[in-house]
Amino acid sequence: MSQILPAFHFWRPATWLHVAGPDAFTFLQGQFSNDLRVLEGGESVYGLWLNQKGRVLADSFVVKAGEPGAFLVGSYFSAPAIVRERLESHLIADDVQIEDQTDRWYGLTTFGPAVPGDAGASVRAFFPGRRGVSPSREWLMMREPDQPQGKLLSVAEMEAQRIAAGIPAVPADLGPGDLPQEGGLDVGAVSFNKGCYLGQEVMARLQSMGTPRRRLFRVAGAGPMLPAGTALQQEGKAIGEMRSGAATANGFIGLAMLQLAHLKPEPALTVAGNGQVIQVTAPV
Repeated sequence: MSQILPAFHFWRPATWLHVAGPDAFTFLQGQFSNDLRVLEGGESVYGLWLNQKGRVLADSFVVKAGEPGAFLVGSYFSAPAIVRERLESHLIADDVQIEDQTDRWYGLTTFGPAVPGDAGASVRAFFPGRRGVSPSREWLMMREPDQPQGKLLSVAEMEAQRIAAGIPAVPADLGPGDLPQEGGLDVGAVSFNKGCYLGQEVMARLQSMGTPRRRLFRVAGAGPMLPAGTALQQEGKAIGEMRSGAATANGFIGLAMLQLAHLKPEPALTVAGNGQVIQVTAPV
């Protein structure tokens, strides 16, 4: 999907937590799938909150807050109750305070030279986004941002851009029944050399074993957009299910979780029950 520049999108975070205290960094480093030490030279770290079996509970950006020893933990789609419960369930003797500030924050995604008109006055965090093929930046502030110059992109346009780029949404595309490797998030969202964190042993074992049994794939169809959970088959055999989709001028594009052991290059997939044809275009 081509991106017209400059462009922007208003959004509200699904989750935005303030995590602070003398033990905040050590605690988060021992829970997060990615290495927070790179924050010393960067603006943000994207990663996952896994359970002990390595399944994906939620995802987050972690950025430094304005005060020493404090961090902001935010997500596009993962619910605050899940992220907070995941963190608080592992607080033992750690001197860490977790505050849910989700309702206070506003987000602005920009592409190209578009920037919020009040960027210097009210922006509390900014970092590279995960929106599509075109580079984007996220601006977070505690007031509704001013409208920058450029094209306003709708939620539907943002979804189409994300899906076309093969970027999984957590938990819609990759959730508590799935592994990071099944959505390609072992690359970029998982550290294999930072040391211990919840789910790390499973990640190391899967890295040595190779290909997972399932994988998210980009798919496309000429008919009506398929809802999440729609069963897909190939030659009459169950092969997987739709996870998310977006309408296009010629039909729809989507992400589907498919079983690798039974997936063949041809023929195309069909929708169980009505035979609608679905083309597999590429893995994420």
